[in-house]
Amino acid sequence: MLPIITFIGWHNSGKTTLVTLVVTHLKQRGYRVAVIKSTKDQGINFDAPGTDTARHRQAGADTVLLVAPDQMTMITGNQGQSLVDLAQRFCSDVDLVIGEGFKNAEGVPKIEVRRESEQPRLLEQVQGVIAVATDLVLPDDPGCVLFRLDQGREIAEFIEKHLGLSSGQSS
Repeated sequence: MLPIITFIGWHNSGKTTLVTLVVTHLKQRGYRVAVIKSTKDQGINFDAPGTDTARHRQAGADTVLLVAPDQMTMITGNQGQSLVDLAQRFCSDVDLVIGEGFKNAEGVPKIEVRRESEQPRLLEQVQGVIAVATDLVLPDDPGCVLFRLDQGREIAEFIEKHLGLSSGQSS
């Protein structure tokens, strides 16, 4: 089973900033890492009108894969696949997958990212929260591990231990 963990939090909580910091530390430890980001935005334009990929989509292609010497991009419809299904289908060549969002992902450990004290604590609403990253003062026993938002290295080490990874396991 492909190791997966996801970072959850309200809009503008700092998820992307923290995920990029953690990915940097995991890469330094020798891991191959994929990130799958969820958004509520619709109609995001990944390929400009008039490009070949846009023309293929307009023609009715269900999936368009653009392959260049330095990168590959895929555009496909969303059939409501779970984070686990997406990771297994598209990320089988990595050591671990980090989700951003996917707060309702079943069976996936989650790290809540918090900036605003007024917003409800996801820890109390979502199953599978194993840690909280925040600079806010939380109750003495929040029921999980606590990190500051600047502790990317420590969070990477925590993920490594929690998922049972061994440093530099990639081949």
